[in-house]
Amino acid sequence: MAKVEIYTSPLCGYCSAAKRLLTKKGAKFEETDIARERGKRDEMMKRAGGLTSVPQIFINGQHVGGSDELHELDFDGALDPMLAQ
Repeated sequence: MAKVEIYTSPLCGYCSAAKRLLTKKGAKFEETDIARERGKRDEMMKRAGGLTSVPQIFINGQHVGGSDELHELDFDGALDPMLAQ
């Protein structure tokens, strides 16, 4: 099973949507709340090429983007193979 990491913040509807999709797919994920964990926003921005919005999602260390991009991968049939790695 793939290693999935998701950077989130409280009350973020896009974060909730991304987590729901990952849960529906049976993917376990490591969630990092950038609002509560000191220094994690900077870490996320560095890993995501300067992007500041949440969620930012990584699968096996590869940045896949946010919720919209995750759902697009699912629509295109590319998400399941990524999660199976």
